[in-house]
Amino acid sequence: MNRRQLLNRLAATTAAASLPRLALARAPGITLSLHGAATGRAIPADYVGLSYETAQLANPDFFAPSNRALIALFRELSPTGVLRIGGGSSEYTSYSDQDPGGAPPFEIFGPDTSKTVKHGTVTTALALRNLRGFLEATGWSCIWGLNFGQGSKENAAAEAVAVQRILGPRLILLQIGNEPDSFRKRYRPAEWTPKDFIGEWKAFHDAIAAAAPGVKFAGPDISNKLDYLTAFAAEAPKHPDVVMLTGHYYAMGPAGNPEATIGQLLEPDPSTTTMHADRFALVQAACGTAGLPFRLTEGNSCWNGGQPGVSDTLASALWCVDVMLRFAELGWIGVNWHGGGNGHYSPIVGAPSTGFTRRPEYYGIQFAQLVTGARFIPAALAGANRFVTAYALQAGRAKRVAIVNKDLVPATVTLPAPAGRSAMLLTGPALDARNGTTLRKIAIRPGRRVTVPPHSAVLYTL
Repeated sequence: MNRRQLLNRLAATTAAASLPRLALARAPGITLSLHGAATGRAIPADYVGLSYETAQLANPDFFAPSNRALIALFRELSPTGVLRIGGGSSEYTSYSDQDPGGAPPFEIFGPDTSKTVKHGTVTTALALRNLRGFLEATGWSCIWGLNFGQGSKENAAAEAVAVQRILGPRLILLQIGNEPDSFRKRYRPAEWTPKDFIGEWKAFHDAIAAAAPGVKFAGPDISNKLDYLTAFAAEAPKHPDVVMLTGHYYAMGPAGNPEATIGQLLEPDPSTTTMHADRFALVQAACGTAGLPFRLTEGNSCWNGGQPGVSDTLASALWCVDVMLRFAELGWIGVNWHGGGNGHYSPIVGAPSTGFTRRPEYYGIQFAQLVTGARFIPAALAGANRFVTAYALQAGRAKRVAIVNKDLVPATVTLPAPAGRSAMLLTGPALDARNGTTLRKIAIRPGRRVTVPPHSAVLYTL
């Protein structure tokens, strides 16, 4: 049985007790070396973010200063994170200046899936006022998505005015539409092209900019068709109020696909992902054309709500650490993981009435938050298999090394300099464990030779 088969077998197991007891040989010695000084921009303080559906605002008491349990969880993730409001439901949601009457249509709204009922949800001024209080309490800011698929430019402008007025300095920018590259045969004719998109986007942009002077924009918030990103990048320099490029990334999908396994999620072979190496290069090229940074405004492990037994396990936390550091190394300025309700990939699940729970991915996001403010040091990892990755960073005089071991055996690594007496450890009982994931400070023996436990990530200070 090769390692890929083993990991796929792990994905099929349902309890840690049923995992096969295998005596695998330890990986050979691994050496991490540094090559030069820290380069590039520092990882922004607001790199960490979450993404929720616009429909959630139909319940004005969810993102509200009264929801103290959720506020505490947001603050634990980041003191200055970014909440993106948008998703597929934004193309079905309308805005009203009138406060709502009667009970909200639901307490929590989960991820947008093919089975989600999205019609008829309304965002009100009360919901925006409560959202402002929530953002003030968490220290977070907001990216807001407008209805482009089924809305009008006049309605979008009116909503933008309200969002700008009520959210005030907590509003970073607006996005016009969600995944416009998927509009064909849904909201637009089959022959709708990137050129058509740009023409319509400009009309919406001009109406919104006239109604809400000073507001900033980003886009195109695509799903995966990079010709729309390329077209938007060429248009962006004509609009000084466009300040970043945005798009989505899901590693696998859809949910329910039997091939969406822990093995596939942890497999670093780029050909198995929905945005592999050559596609990342196109994103980087678009940033160069526009002269703008890129933010991942929606994404997660497996689209359509996540895969049970995969997206809600320790494996998802380790995947999260690895890709967040990889994206930061590319120079991306932020990552907003999609969630809400009780979606399998949601970092936080639950409701005010029942309480909230951290899923394993939550701890992966926390791990990435630990290195914000740092810049990457060019590094090379010799002797490691493809399931062990490493990143070297520097903030001020402090140098840190993050090692992610997604393998089933320990990884012994020789560092370029001695590690200190403590480190931060992310681990859990097993790759497929849904409970027991922790991120904690541990004591270690000072020295250059360290051992990273199986299915763990460790952050060392040199």
